[in-house]
Amino acid sequence: MSDTTSRALALLNLLQTHRHWPGSELAARLGVTERTVRRDVDRLRELGYRIESTPGAAGGYRLEAGSAVPPLLLTDEEAVAMAIGLRVAASQRLVAGPETTLTALAKLEQVLPAPLRRRVNALAETVQPAGISAGAPVSSEVLGEVALACRDHERVRFSYADAEGVVTRRRVEPHALSPADRHWYLLCWDLERDDWRTFRVDRLSHLEHTRVLFEPRPLTPERIEEFILIARSWMRQVVETDVVMELPLEEMKRCFGQWSQGATAEDESHTRWPVGGADWREAMHGMLYIPPGVEYTTDLSEPHRSELRESVQRVLRALDAPSPRASDR
Repeated sequence: MSDTTSRALALLNLLQTHRHWPGSELAARLGVTERTVRRDVDRLRELGYRIESTPGAAGGYRLEAGSAVPPLLLTDEEAVAMAIGLRVAASQRLVAGPETTLTALAKLEQVLPAPLRRRVNALAETVQPAGISAGAPVSSEVLGEVALACRDHERVRFSYADAEGVVTRRRVEPHALSPADRHWYLLCWDLERDDWRTFRVDRLSHLEHTRVLFEPRPLTPERIEEFILIARSWMRQVVETDVVMELPLEEMKRCFGQWSQGATAEDESHTRWPVGGADWREAMHGMLYIPPGVEYTTDLSEPHRSELRESVQRVLRALDAPSPRASDR
């Protein structure tokens, strides 16, 4: 690195750590003349840094925010702190798109020297933000690669192990990456299944970039949220039950859409559908989505069955009772 480049970087570091620098003080710290400082400031301006200068004896230089983000010069400690902060931000969903945080993290860790990267990994294992429960461990490198593929609309291949441990090879168009219920989920278009699929990132391995770009398929934020919600429902629940409804499987699939996942034909006119949740209320919520007029049975176990029956009976009594009158005031 030339003396001119080294000096310009040293000048940039000073400008980034102080609101205003008198020209004479900058010259003294860098060991050059004020004329040389002015030339180095012009070089930084050519690189996109907005540096304001004020003339006179009390004049000097100040780094301003610009319309674009120029390269930042970070100390080792600042780089480590920023990488840890980005991981915390992603886990707590402090930004609207978690993939934005992860792509920033991937870019930063890519240029970190090996010793600093090891420090970041060691600190990340010990930093546990308040209110965040530990989920399945996920490699930050894998998360970063997946996030970059989502951002760049690049097809990828990977191996995926399902809940039973069965491993399959997938070729997909990654669309969105989202944290939910202590896990990371990847929503993508599965090219072999010709349909949307959601994968838990901790079960993903041997990721390969194809360098083949694709045109993203239209998908609203509401639909993305729905896909992630469906994927979360496939985790083992505290309360699990099946309902058998008087509805053929194909008709049931048309009524329920993506929520029909897991449904199987009981016979030609009946469909078995698994529902569940954290308690009997969430299981009941699933049952309420069965279309009006469709009869069904359930194998909900005790004591959840009795609790649900007691609650429904109270609801019926409330509906049969006279409407309460507003109190006179």
